[in-house]
Amino acid sequence: MAQSIRNQVISRIYGRGRGWVFSPKDFTGEFKRPDVDAALLALEKKGIIRRILPGLYDYPKYSELLQEMVVPDIYGAAKALARKFGWKIYPDGNTALNYLGLSTQLVAQAIYLSDGPTKKYKIGGMTLTFKRKTLVEAKLRRESSMLVVQAIKAVGERQITEGFLKALSTKYKADEWQKIKSDTGKVAEWIQNRIIYIADKLKGGK
Repeated sequence: MAQSIRNQVISRIYGRGRGWVFSPKDFTGEFKRPDVDAALLALEKKGIIRRILPGLYDYPKYSELLQEMVVPDIYGAAKALARKFGWKIYPDGNTALNYLGLSTQLVAQAIYLSDGPTKKYKIGGMTLTFKRKTLVEAKLRRESSMLVVQAIKAVGERQITEGFLKALSTKYKADEWQKIKSDTGKVAEWIQNRIIYIADKLKGGK
């Protein structure tokens, strides 16, 4: 039975692909916690998964160039911790820009706004910070919407350029932009107008 559960757990990990960050909570809906803990411990000992924090693991990516495992995905870690503790989280503006590849700045930390407690974690040489804050955007349903809204907000209404909007538009396909447009109907009007501009331009194929 234990071997069967271990095989099922590893099958789920493989299915999510390298780089996935997770906790036992991601498996306890299907298996008993002691069985999950035993399976993860066995997989860690074999080097299949890596423990990056107490109760937090990843299925590490390997760099052929560097001939070593790459650092854990800080954004994946944030989402895994949110799932583990039941937090609602949003990236702050600079974190959203970095995640979307719209910032050239090297960052030493990722900051997420959260309805949970303010906490800090050290992961792979970076600091992952959660700040407790109530957001107007708390009703957004899509991760893409959260990232887009926070990125636009970080740049600022008066600093938004056509070049930035063009770069932002390439981060999602046209159909996803339509969903973002529908999801962000209650955000600040100046942010919503930029989203509508991108969504309508892509829809028109221009």
